[in-house]
Amino acid sequence: MFGESHDLFHEFPEYKNRIAELKAANAQFAVLYDEYHTVNAEVERIELQIETPSDFYTETLKKQRLHLKDEIYAILRTHSRTEALI
Repeated sequence: MFGESHDLFHEFPEYKNRIAELKAANAQFAVLYDEYHTVNAEVERIELQIETPSDFYTETLKKQRLHLKDEIYAILRTHSRTEALI
């Protein structure tokens, strides 16, 4: 939604510490994190009308952001379950 923050710390506040830990310790997670924030920054520039690409391109970026967020969430849940078992 326009005007809302979509950075991962706002999207998953309950995983704030886990995000920071995984970003430092898990290379795959760090790549997804960086990719997510790159795409998110571009979407935010479009929403602020700093950039004005086609609607198709904007929707493609939003779908990419959602896909990345789903991947990140899956990793967060997996690591949280693993820690709960230890």
